[in-house]
Formats: sequence, structure tokens, C-alpha cells
Amino acid sequence: MGHMGRMLRISDISYSVEGRPLFEGASAVIPTGHKVGLVGRNGTGKTTLFRLIKGELTLEGGGISLPSRSRIGGVAQEVPSSSTTLLDTVLAADTERAELLAEAETATDPTRIAEVQTRLADIDAWSAEGRAASILKGLGFDDEEQQMPCSAFSGGWRMRVALAAVLFAQPDLLLLDEPTNYLDLEGALWLEAYLAKYPHTVLIISHDRGLLNRAVGAILHLEDKKLAFYQGPYDQFARQRAEQRAVQAAQAKKQDARRAHLQSFVDRFKAKASKAKQAQSRVKMLEKMQPITAPEDAARTVFTFPDPEELSPPIIALESVSVGYDDTAVLKKLNLRIDQDDRIALLGKNGQGKSTLSKLLSGRLDPMGGRMTSSNKLRIGFFAQHQVDELNIDETPLQHLQRERPGVMQSKLRAKLAGFGLGADQAETEVGRLSGGQKARLSLLLATLDAPHLLILDEPTNHLDIQSREALVEALTAYTGAVILVSHDMHLLSMVADRLWLVKDGQVAPYEDDLESYRKLLLTVDKPVKTAAPVEKPKRASKDEVQSLRAEVRKCEARVEKLNEMRDKLAVKLAAPEMYEPENLSEAQVWQKKYAEVMNGLDRAEAMWMTAIEKLEKAEA
Repeated sequence: MGHMGRMLRISDISYSVEGRPLFEGASAVIPTGHKVGLVGRNGTGKTTLFRLIKGELTLEGGGISLPSRSRIGGVAQEVPSSSTTLLDTVLAADTERAELLAEAETATDPTRIAEVQTRLADIDAWSAEGRAASILKGLGFDDEEQQMPCSAFSGGWRMRVALAAVLFAQPDLLLLDEPTNYLDLEGALWLEAYLAKYPHTVLIISHDRGLLNRAVGAILHLEDKKLAFYQGPYDQFARQRAEQRAVQAAQAKKQDARRAHLQSFVDRFKAKASKAKQAQSRVKMLEKMQPITAPEDAARTVFTFPDPEELSPPIIALESVSVGYDDTAVLKKLNLRIDQDDRIALLGKNGQGKSTLSKLLSGRLDPMGGRMTSSNKLRIGFFAQHQVDELNIDETPLQHLQRERPGVMQSKLRAKLAGFGLGADQAETEVGRLSGGQKARLSLLLATLDAPHLLILDEPTNHLDIQSREALVEALTAYTGAVILVSHDMHLLSMVADRLWLVKDGQVAPYEDDLESYRKLLLTVDKPVKTAAPVEKPKRASKDEVQSLRAEVRKCEARVEKLNEMRDKLAVKLAAPEMYEPENLSEAQVWQKKYAEVMNGLDRAEAMWMTAIEKLEKAEA
């Protein structure tokens, strides 16, 4: 990584959309080979930045430079619905390989034939099918499906094929824009593990905290038209931001007090000529003081779910129920009960019957056999992407609500909209012009309008930014009805669900372990079959070696803990307002420097700890 050319440089860029500036003098450097999460609230311009990097849009000022000859890849928005098979579609994405193979068929000049064959061997062309197949498998396509034409799959599944294609092509700079929106939990976890090992630079727009903590090692934050680059995964970024905010708030408070003091002095002495000199210098001081803006915490994003009255348990009971379509049962022998205080996450690969179960429970599918009893007062709310798509695009959110609640005063309905983060402006905007996140909020409001006793949520976080996801967690925690959740967002699942049901092989059974072990289970099930030469079995590590590696892990862990404690102490110190009194400023700088050193040390200590753990795992394997 020696010379400067090996990175993505964003230098002082400016860009506006319809007169609204999205970037003003924003800069960042992304070192080659880094995996970086691009985060920021919805609407700040993350997708626009991707288009600027690809050169699809023209900058108004500044520049974006990449290492020469580097290939940029992103998922195509329009996915071919051709008669080509999935596997061949993915293989075609490696254009060099495709061209060489074609040339190998037709070339006649012996030297050229030799060159083509050598190059094919260099780019590992013969293992390509295996690589492509294992990517498709990870994204949810079995061997049989890989041989089917693209046209046999719906849009969402074709997006996965497009994702497989760009991963297979292995561009030097991989740009992914919320890829987990069209994946399920299983696909999302596979992608996470795959990206962590990806051999080149990755820039990924995501609001999924699990992914931002496990698949990337740095965060690029877009806020106030500027970019800031943070080393470390998302939680570390959030911590640093909170500490900066505390420091900033303290400084702003100090400065306001000082400014008020100066201002009153200026006001008092403006009249008195004798003091005018003194007042003049104060005015100059006032002008010179760079305002420190207190960090305005963006208006808290909220959801407020109405609370249902309590029903006697169970609210739904199933006794050896089977359910499916036409005469084919998808799920059989279901014995399940749901109480009003249940928070259930449905796990299981796509196509195993999670949505069939949701339809059965929400009364959109009748049982084919067995007994299903539910409380006769039971109200069920249901949220899924297709409902968002069915909103009336020519009507405003207010009109949607008026249709559901004719005769209720407008002010009441507006208050309900505000309770779901849809303010006065959005209440009167046609749905077709709202953002994805705003539409999702409207759908959630409509789904919970009747204070349901059971709320079924199918991928509720698509299009919601991190703040909204946190707000959703809080709202679901406060909600007094039962929740059934299907989601690819591990963070949401782990915060909300207290029961896990696994839908698999026609059965639905409680999954007794936790989410973390479900993740490990998924990632170990089918390790791709390596077609490489057999590797020598490494000698088993001796007992002593394992002991000393364990000791090393403990030592590293203790070091990280110690540094964390130091960091916490320093953060408290730096957040104290008196730190920023003029007489303490030099001392404050010393502490800030110490803080930076501790953070630096912490990064290194964490890296050493990780390495030690990996070594130990290898030795114990």
C-alpha cells in the first residue's frame, strides 16, 4: 500500500440536486482494500455519492480519483429477465473470462492460443463455475435453480442474481447500496461473511448494525453535507460520536455563556463614549469567536403503537394443523400457541414456509386440517413490503387515514401521523412523492391503527435508517400486544424477540439456542467444496502451545479491558464543562491528546486480541 495512488480519494466535492446542496466541500480518503460502511440519515445523498464515484453524475466542484485502471462494480438496477440460466448469467459477468473463452474457440495462431490458455489459467478460469455456484448457493439458489432461466424468477430474486454477478466479477471497488433489503436473514448473514473476506475495497450503504459491526472495519459518515472517516466498526463509531457530542455540547454551552457575557458588556458600553475603545475590542472578540454549534440531536424519530386491551391466553392455538396451497400442504402437524406477551422471530430459509405461516396466523389462509382456535375479539395487524407497494400513490397520508377513520377530526389524524414521524409537510404530500422510509411509516401506522393484539411484521426495516430502526425497537418493546417478526436485521431480532421458531422441512419448532448460534450454524452448514489440490494436514498443536496461546488471549483481553476503562475515565473528564474554561485550555489539549492515544492503543490492542483468538481457534481446530 506504499504509494498514494492506491486509494479512493474524494477531494472537496460539491454537488446539488435541484438547487439543494447535498455535498459542500466534502473530502475523504478510503485506503485500498478497506471494507467501509457508508452511513447517514435517509435523504442525505448516500446513493448520489455512489453515482458520483461511478461517474454517472457530474460534480460541481472538487474531484474523485481512483487508482488507475481500477474497475468499479455495483449491482445493476435492471436485472435481465432473459432465457439465460442463472449460472451462465453470473459467469458472463467476468467479461475477460467470457471473451477469452470465446477467443479460445476461434483462435488459429499458435502463439495466440498459448497466450489465451496461459491467461485463462492465470485468472483461474477453470474453477469459475464452482465459484459462481457457491455464490449463488449462498444467496439462496440450489443447484437445480441455478440451471433455470432468469425469466423464471421474480424481480427480488433477480436482484440476488445481479448481486451474485457483481460479487463474482470481483471489481476493485465494490459499491453496494443496501443489498440486504432484498435478502433474507440467511442470505444477509452469508453476504456479511463473504464481504469480510472480499479481496478488494468495499463501500456499502447499510442501516444494518450487525453487518456494520461484522463485515466492515471502518465507517464513512455523511452528515451536514460533509464526509468523515472513522476507523473501526459501527459500535465504535457510535461511541466516538457520542463522546464528541458530549465534548461539543460542553464547549458550546461554555461559549454561549461567554458570548452572552460579552454581548451584555457591548450593550452596556455602546452608549458610554469613554468606554467605547474597550467596547469596540469586545465587539471584535465577539465577531472572532467561531460559533461552536451544540450537536442538535436530530429530532427523535418515533413510532407510537396504540395499546390493545388484554385478552385471556392463548390468543391463538394450533392443534396438528396443516396448511398450504391447492391440495399441497407446505406445513404439517403444527402444534403452536401464541400469548399476548410473546415476541417471536421466525427463522428459516426462503421457501420453507415463513410467509405461509404468517398468512395462516393472520387469517389470509385457512387450515387444511387440524384445529386452529383464536380469541373471538382478536385483532391482527399485518405489515409487509407488498402493502407498502399497494398504498395509493395519488393520495396523501392524511387522505389514507381519513378513509380508515371517516368523521375523526383532522387534527387527531395529523397527531397520529406525527406519532409515526410524518410531520405536517408529509401529511399533505402525495404518497408517490414520499421516500421509501416515509411510505413504510405510513404502512406501519395503518397496520397498527386498530390497536392489534397480534402484530405480524415481515421485513419491517427495509428503507428505515438506523435512528428509525432504534425507534422501532423501542416502540415494539413498549407495545403490549404479541409480535411475530421476520427480518434480516440481526440487531432488531436480538433486541425484540424472546422466542425463536424455526420453519424447516414442513415443520415449525421452537429453536432452543440463541441467534448467535443460529448464525454460526448457517455459516458452517455448507462450506463450499474446494476443488484445490489436497492440503497437507497441519500437525496438531501440542498441549503446551495451546496453553500459551490461551494465556496470550487472556493477556490481550485484559489489555483491551484496561484501555476501555481508561477511555471511559478520559471521556468523563473531557465532557466536564470546566475543562473548556480559558485557563484550562492547554490542559484540555493534553487530555484530548491522551484520549487520542488511548483510542489508538485500543484499536491496536483489539487487533492483537483478534489475532490471538484466531491463532487459538486454529490450534484447537
